[in-house]
Amino acid sequence: MKPLRLAGVIRESIVDGPGIRLVIFTQGCPHHCEGCHNPETHDPAGGYISQPENILNAIRQNPLLQGVTFSGGEPFAQAPALAELGRRIRNLGLGIMTYTGYTYEYLMQHLNEPGWEELLAVTDILVDGPFILAKRSLDLRFRGSSNQRIIDIPASRQKHQVVEWSEASHDYLRKL
Repeated sequence: MKPLRLAGVIRESIVDGPGIRLVIFTQGCPHHCEGCHNPETHDPAGGYISQPENILNAIRQNPLLQGVTFSGGEPFAQAPALAELGRRIRNLGLGIMTYTGYTYEYLMQHLNEPGWEELLAVTDILVDGPFILAKRSLDLRFRGSSNQRIIDIPASRQKHQVVEWSEASHDYLRKL
């Protein structure tokens, strides 16, 4: 598998998606959102190189994990490697949540970008849109600003329109 450039990994989080999750913070982001929570991830040459097998080993060692979150930086900047890792994670029975500064509509219009289609295919839940400081709210679950959406990717792709995800309407953890 292709190595990843990472800013860091959190082995257990309950704030980066539903359930107990391992969170992978990718390095490199073209968005440079004002007020970004992770500005140290912007430089695509920063961070460190990690072998995906190391991440898979960490996942296998924790039977409490209920999913994995790809955050950033911008995960779609490393889409081919994350898509491959995502397939392996899904084979372990875990779901994938992906954060992106792109909108779902933009991603759908640019599926010809290397790995974008494949990364969306392994993603169960997508948080889309740039962080907008003027729309920041601490009351939002799993998002930083009110313009960002939490999208059910399988349902959206099936219906060819955005279907927003919510814990009340989807029993995500039970599906895994």
